[in-house]
Amino acid sequence: MTISAGATLPDATLYRMGDAGPEAVALSTLTKGRKVAIFGLPGAYTGTCTTAHVPSFMRTIADFKAKGVDDVICVSVNDPFVMGAWGAATGATDAGILMLGDASAELTKAIGMEFSAPPAGLHDRSKRFSMLVDDGVVTQLNEESSPGECEISAGEALLAQV
Repeated sequence: MTISAGATLPDATLYRMGDAGPEAVALSTLTKGRKVAIFGLPGAYTGTCTTAHVPSFMRTIADFKAKGVDDVICVSVNDPFVMGAWGAATGATDAGILMLGDASAELTKAIGMEFSAPPAGLHDRSKRFSMLVDDGVVTQLNEESSPGECEISAGEALLAQV
């Protein structure tokens, strides 16, 4: 079942690249007592993810911060090495976006956002979505109908809902 607005976000262990290598981070530590924007996407270095979704949050991160959003978090079913390299390559990390790997799809599956497209080599990936989370509770959720679309889940669309 897909998570919905009003639901509490389940805790999950995600991974990021730190100074000494991969670091585990509990999602609850990033959301407790905080307002965060989270966007999920099918994969690092993939077309729409790289050319539309990540850039939309890079363009809007300052506006999110101005509206009281503490962090903007990108989640993908990739390992932290890939997410770290992709964040550097796109400029997302320098822009202030937290690039987190959901390597085993723990969060993606817990919120009902997983999909597979075997002909494209994609297994247990994330649907494209964005959400606003306030103290662990989902207040806005935008799920695209197709992984190739980036309209209702784009940074500008979520920003208008803050």
